[in-house]
Amino acid sequence: MKQQEIISIKTETIQLDQLLKLANVVVSGGQVRFLLEEQAVFVNDEVCTAKRKQLRHGDIVTVKGAGTYKIVGV
Repeated sequence: MKQQEIISIKTETIQLDQLLKLANVVVSGGQVRFLLEEQAVFVNDEVCTAKRKQLRHGDIVTVKGAGTYKIVGV
């Protein structure tokens, strides 16, 4: 199992699709949509199906097969 990776953001929030691109999990919105349809994305241990879900400092995103990412503000 991959270790939790820290993702630092300079804004108050970041959209889920932007976070997945920043973390190099995906390179396009189509890939994000596929992950959401497959129920492979969890935000704070709950299945997420919203591509543009707003994430904040302290949120934890887990993507099956890719890893876990904790959002922190700078």
